[in-house]
Amino acid sequence: MVEWLVPDELWGLFRRVVPEAPSRRQGGGRRRHGDREVLAAIVFVATSGCTWQQLPSASFGPSGATAHRRFAEWSRARVWAGLHRLVLDELGARGELDWSRCAIDSVNVRALKRGSLTGPNPVDRGKYGSKIHLITERTGLPLSVGISAADLHDSQALIPLVQGIPPIRSRRGPRRRRPAKLHGDKGYDYNHLRRWLRGRRITHRIARKGVETSQRLGRHRWTIERTMAWLAGCRRLHRRYERKADHFLACTLICYHRLAK
Repeated sequence: MVEWLVPDELWGLFRRVVPEAPSRRQGGGRRRHGDREVLAAIVFVATSGCTWQQLPSASFGPSGATAHRRFAEWSRARVWAGLHRLVLDELGARGELDWSRCAIDSVNVRALKRGSLTGPNPVDRGKYGSKIHLITERTGLPLSVGISAADLHDSQALIPLVQGIPPIRSRRGPRRRRPAKLHGDKGYDYNHLRRWLRGRRITHRIARKGVETSQRLGRHRWTIERTMAWLAGCRRLHRRYERKADHFLACTLICYHRLAK
């Protein structure tokens, strides 16, 4: 099961970003579980939606507590962001990223334990939650992801998300981090955002309130809606159980599935 959840190619990329294991004193303590076993356990929890306590340790080796501890350790070291960028680099080098049209959107998730970057959700009767903000390229692969409290307006996330797109390798030429066009719904309909995008030589395709109908919004933005459904495939994201907000794992798995094809 470990090799199925963490194939050799993904494991090779992960080894490039995971920090070196701390050295132990000779003759003391338990054997440290291998990083590949722990990564497989983390992927299983993320995709199945089970709790850390429900992790079947007999199938992986590490217990749920060990997997959660390592998950938190790697999150602090920004391993998931580094892995996501490596996978994007591989896709870019193969010419699998289409920068001609990108889209921006967000989705709300409940935060059962509250914690950082949570707030009352105005569309869920004020229950505490978080909002996942996303920019995808034309085919729906996530380029930039961010997390905020559920009551943050979508428009406030546009600039940080665009700035958060890393410089990604291309099949030919220099690295790229700027899309040709950016599509957004009426939540991003603000003149200062249009001016900011023009200043970065990005053509804006943002729906205008009271002018464009909702039927026209989906012609180029349906791919990001599909990506949101892909994120829902990582069932752990249906509810935010973690008190910490850093996780790029789901976006990395989406991109890796394209890379594996």
